Amino acid sequence: NLMERGIIEVAPLAYMRGRTLNNAFVIIDEAQNTTPAQMKMVLTRLGSRSRMVVTGDLTQTDLSSNQPSGLAITLKILKSVEGIAFCELTNKDVVRNPLVQRIVTAYQNYEQ
Repeated sequence: NLMERGIIEVAPLAYMRGRTLNNAFVIIDEAQNTTPAQMKMVLTRLGSRSRMVVTGDLTQTDLSSNQPSGLAITLKILKSVEGIAFCELTNKDVVRNPLVQRIVTAYQNYEQ
């Protein structure tokens, strides 16, 4: 088992402070629910020979309406930083039930 051998680790953000993630492939999932401070903290854990992927959907944040998403702030702050790339998926990338594509489109149209 990869988790038992310590090759794969699942860790909450609360346990990241003070760590350096060397020789690692780090996945930060559901990042739309991070605060700006949490996002900065986790991004700055990246150590040598490591890569990080941050995923999230800004339309599905669970934060209160007065709390900005760390992911949204990060996109603005890091958009022109060399060595960082962003990939935005659209309703055309939905691989669930075909109806989900139409639901996502309907919500996007409503929010405009």
